[in-house]
Amino acid sequence: MSKQYLSCGSADNAHPIDIFALAVTDKQILSASGTSSLKVHSTTDPDFPLVQSIDNAHKVGCHHVVTNGKGSRAVSIGFGGEIMIWSCQDGTWAKDDAASVKKATPADVWAIALSEDGQYLAGVTQDGHIRVWDLDTNGEEIRDYETKGSFGTCIDLSADGRFIASGHENGSVYIFSTESGRMPFSLSGLVKPVRAVAFSPGGKFLAAAGDSKVIVLYDTSSGEQVANLSGHTAWIMSLSWSHTGEHLLSGSFDGKVKVWSIDTRACVATHSETEKAIWSVKWLSKIGRSVGFATAGANRSISLYREATGG
Repeated sequence: MSKQYLSCGSADNAHPIDIFALAVTDKQILSASGTSSLKVHSTTDPDFPLVQSIDNAHKVGCHHVVTNGKGSRAVSIGFGGEIMIWSCQDGTWAKDDAASVKKATPADVWAIALSEDGQYLAGVTQDGHIRVWDLDTNGEEIRDYETKGSFGTCIDLSADGRFIASGHENGSVYIFSTESGRMPFSLSGLVKPVRAVAFSPGGKFLAAAGDSKVIVLYDTSSGEQVANLSGHTAWIMSLSWSHTGEHLLSGSFDGKVKVWSIDTRACVATHSETEKAIWSVKWLSKIGRSVGFATAGANRSISLYREATGG
């Protein structure tokens, strides 16, 4: 059964160059680009206004920004390798001087993920290591998982904190247990570079996608591939699960965004508002009274969609 999502707002030219990452809270969207500023837009106002510009956050731009489940903490990482930690009070973001990350080679870290409670930061490095820091204890490194050494392109933490997953340039996908520190099983990779990995809300599935143009679903209890979702004709750059785990959102290099039903393993909606690359897609908790999502990329704008009701 197909679904329909309607355009319900946008922040046109939100950044002067490509928007590489979106992070969401229940009331805001944070965006990062190749410029030095992070932008914050409100999702509670139908006009989607800019409510804050965090200027000079990263000198040479930012490629990843993530938030925790409560929306109280955010972490961003710039092209210069610097990791910045932010806290939110009454809707306003400021540098979190109480939190830090201790590491010898900051430029090594590429992609990052933040735990639901905001205490733990995970990063995957250019030499394939996965590192975890406790932000509440002066940024002490508490884990260092070693993979086969391929450039780490993406990372995610399961909502319950039990698993950590990474995707790599050589097509490898890894899942580690945060309790044992070990890889519970070996995953069959995607052959080509992986651009996105994402755990379902309950942690039952891990989705992985990239240059192979196929989304693979893994069962996290066995490591088995349980589905291949085909339909994109270009690299898949970003994945995001709906809050119920019923749908998966994907954005690709050709500007197309797809919504997939996990029950039927089928695409239920496709949007192609732009022919330029989509770098980031995110489900939102609510757009008015509807479920919705946001997209951003090479067109330098943030677009919002909500599910059509009554149809």
